[in-house]
Amino acid sequence: MIEFCTRVGSKVFNIGLLGVVLTASLSCASCLKVRRMISSDTTHSSAVNSAPKSSLSSNMVAIRFLEDRVAHDPDDVVALNKLSVYYLQSYRETYDNAYLELAHRSAKASLKVLGTEQNLGGLIALAQVRFALHDFSSAVTYGRQLIEYQPDKSAGYQVLGDALLELGEYQQATATYARMAELDPGSVATESRLARLAFLRGDTSAAKQRYKRALEAEMNARVPSAESIAWCHWQLGETAFQGGQYQEAEQHYHNALKAFPNYVRALGSLGRVRAALNDRAGAIELYEHAVGLVPEPLYLIALGDLYQLAGKSKEAEEHYAVAEQVGKLNQANDILYGRQLTLFYADHDRKAAEAFESAAREYAVRHDVYGADVLAWTAFKAGRLSEAENAIKQALSLGTRDARFFYHAALIERATGNQKAAENHLMMALSLNPEFDPLQSSIAKQQFRH
Repeated sequence: MIEFCTRVGSKVFNIGLLGVVLTASLSCASCLKVRRMISSDTTHSSAVNSAPKSSLSSNMVAIRFLEDRVAHDPDDVVALNKLSVYYLQSYRETYDNAYLELAHRSAKASLKVLGTEQNLGGLIALAQVRFALHDFSSAVTYGRQLIEYQPDKSAGYQVLGDALLELGEYQQATATYARMAELDPGSVATESRLARLAFLRGDTSAAKQRYKRALEAEMNARVPSAESIAWCHWQLGETAFQGGQYQEAEQHYHNALKAFPNYVRALGSLGRVRAALNDRAGAIELYEHAVGLVPEPLYLIALGDLYQLAGKSKEAEEHYAVAEQVGKLNQANDILYGRQLTLFYADHDRKAAEAFESAAREYAVRHDVYGADVLAWTAFKAGRLSEAENAIKQALSLGTRDARFFYHAALIERATGNQKAAENHLMMALSLNPEFDPLQSSIAKQQFRH
């Protein structure tokens, strides 16, 4: 197996885990056949070796069985659709983008055999993959198709609502989720989406209650999913962290890891909360564990920041370089990680013009509050204060209680001469979540003292 790797000091990061495996040999002849049948250029990732044991003992057995079925019958729509489902689940468990490509090709192969009207399973899979690949416009189209075919089923409303939310169409998303809640009340899918909507609108108490209901629903399911349980705990941790409730957040992250060991999202977030609790060594260890599993740019940057604070500039720059390499490795990575890199440039005063242009391009299509915040921050760093002012107003328009938003607003208001507003925003950021970011929160505190 030949994979694209890179070295940082004594550590080698397998960048192939993010979907850039140049060539690979599969474990059996049938797997090679099915790969050729789905697409002549589909490649299998090393994710089987990197997945948690719980995934290997269930998903991988099913995947190999279904690959063998398709190898014997390339027109087996049921097997192709199930393959897409299992590939998507494996992506959620491992964070390996290669699974998205495999799921995409399986769904496309299924729909090539049987059209959408008779193959809604293939359409649902394709919609979910395009959403995961941040092709939200296509997901909107597919969601509406699903609703047209099955107006009394929740699947289409789920896809459509998710895509509208990411595009910043909040009123439409709210109405879509309301219909989903009528059709599928109290489910994990419904409760978690209503929780997300509540958080965006600044109601963190309601968000927590919704995530708790989602967790209870999953734990009471006939066949509970360990990954889903871990995800619910992780979301509860994220909500607590945003409110500066670090011990509560830490407990949820530990619960996530108990439910699903090596859950990368929980490992990364646990590293962040250890940093907030002034345990830099523990934070570094956790982030190193996370990037050892998957070289996610967000975690590489965070690890670089911690090295920077520890006075290890060389190690910091090495991790920043790997984050950039991963984020720009191919078109898919550029889309998936573009916002992370744009924020990195703005936070670290690098490539100001490039960062602003990137943020502006994305916001033209995806005008959500997080995109507005990135646009405001990059505009500020590029010296475009008028655009920064307009964008930060959009970022704050829903009342989202994110300390980073208020921190950015404070510096923008100060630059435009509105000292009182700057002080209010800065006070809000630090009272809400005083350790929202190892580097930026220290800058915020310095600004507050001045």
